[in-house]
Amino acid sequence: MGGFFLGTSLFVCLLIFLSLYRAIWGPTTFDRIIGAGFMGTKTVVLLVLIGFMYKRVDMFVDLALSYSILSFIGTIIISKCFIRKGSRPR
Repeated sequence: MGGFFLGTSLFVCLLIFLSLYRAIWGPTTFDRIIGAGFMGTKTVVLLVLIGFMYKRVDMFVDLALSYSILSFIGTIIISKCFIRKGSRPR
């Protein structure tokens, strides 16, 4: 069962790197914000998978929930900054 969680974790890491590419070199501001949000979501999934691998799901779920709240608040703040600045997606 550990091999399954390890393989799934590596696949999620690949998805995180693909969304990092979108967040850095996205053609529009909207694509960059979506890429950053996607990275946050996949990081939460990765934290839960790590919890299953170490058989400490309870601790890692708490960490994942905290990280998801911070990621959501960060995305909202960045979006508000772009709205106030007047930067519109192309």
